[in-house]
Amino acid sequence: MSDRLTSLDASFLYLEQPTTAMHVGSVMIFQPPGEGFDHDQLVRIIENRIGGIPRFRQKVRDVPGRIANPVWVDDESFDMSYHVRRAGLPRPGTDRQLQDFVARVQPRKLDRTRPLWEVYYVEGLQGGRVAIVTKTHHAIIDGVHALDIAHVIVDSVRGEGLGEDQVPWEPKAPPSSVELLTGALVDAVRRPTQVVDQVRGGLTEALNVVLRAAESAGTVVSTVARTAARPAPVSPLNAEVGSARRWVMVSTDLEDYRAVRKRLAKGAYAEDVTINDVVLATITGGFRSWLLARGEPVHGGSVVRAMVPVSVYGDDPSGMYANQVMACVVSLPVGEPGASMRLHQIAFAMRQQMEGGQAVGATSLANLAGFAPPTLHALGARLGSAMSRRIYNVMITNVPGPQTPLYAGDAEMLSTYPVTPLARGQALSIGITSYNGGVYYGLNADREAMPDVDELADSIVVSLAELRSGRES
Repeated sequence: MSDRLTSLDASFLYLEQPTTAMHVGSVMIFQPPGEGFDHDQLVRIIENRIGGIPRFRQKVRDVPGRIANPVWVDDESFDMSYHVRRAGLPRPGTDRQLQDFVARVQPRKLDRTRPLWEVYYVEGLQGGRVAIVTKTHHAIIDGVHALDIAHVIVDSVRGEGLGEDQVPWEPKAPPSSVELLTGALVDAVRRPTQVVDQVRGGLTEALNVVLRAAESAGTVVSTVARTAARPAPVSPLNAEVGSARRWVMVSTDLEDYRAVRKRLAKGAYAEDVTINDVVLATITGGFRSWLLARGEPVHGGSVVRAMVPVSVYGDDPSGMYANQVMACVVSLPVGEPGASMRLHQIAFAMRQQMEGGQAVGATSLANLAGFAPPTLHALGARLGSAMSRRIYNVMITNVPGPQTPLYAGDAEMLSTYPVTPLARGQALSIGITSYNGGVYYGLNADREAMPDVDELADSIVVSLAELRSGRES
């Protein structure tokens, strides 16, 4: 039997549009050792490690007549050189030049006739650094074992991957059209509910996919609906999205967030003010300054509504807390002038959702589709072009990483920045990753709607300094 895509995995393909590609990315910056780290070594690491993960050598094949979900088939002409590409920045190789490169390559849709991932080895950064830019389609990301190609590249042990023997790979012959049809009919007999999937086309297809996702999601959808009962406020963060992007990275120190938490987490609920609350308060202050600089009306009750799939940071240096992921809709109080008051309001709102059963645990999200940054985006995609606009203004994806160094071969990773996709009507998405003492933001924005995303990035840095110092705006 063929390996068939689940309905939700297939929905990432069906709902993809030229302006809203359904893949996630990462930008990892490395310091090569004295003996160097080159493109060939990166290729060798990937070749050695994808042998046990068939999905990276498989492509999507549609069933004739589209009477069932597509299937994964081995790519008989798999070409590693197509997927692992080499690029270079012109001198002087600044971070700004790297941001411009990422903004160009990330919005491009992945080739559906090939395995749905790409890696760019980018050399020429100042200080002898190199960058590895990845793209992985969410149809690949498995519900329980959420993998993207970036996880394959890095390791906690220096030098791992370079000396391993490549696992032999022999592609299986692809199924014929008759075999695909037969397999679809057998699946329909075994699982009669899939007959509903047999008629797709245009908007009806997208609606059916979303409804099937909603059926399986159950608690997640009802939670979001309860939390976001009132429409999101009108905001410049919501606009028609084009195909061009601006992408900006912001590097901050995790110790600053810990210091703010230690200073401001006082009173009866001190233990309930989390590092994640401080991150959201930092972003809120950044939004406030950005809106004021734009001349937008900001009054005492002004808010920006954020969809926040949350992984709460802990103080354990070992790093990752997969079971602490929660999905919340939070009104960020941009109208509040006091930085510390913004933090306490956010902490209270988050605690209300956690204690009130309005947040969904990581297990539920994994059972739904795997915790991938745009999972909740996909649930509402094309159910109505304005739906996400009505529910929230911006997606903020906050995922903790290990607090110990990672390596690609012998090259140490210095920093890592997420690239989360835009949904329809969303001019900005913010991805945040903590790693080895740093907190790294990736701001992905529509090029026309947010030409001033750099100013927002600067405002986030200033907001953190304001929280750290105790100054009030």
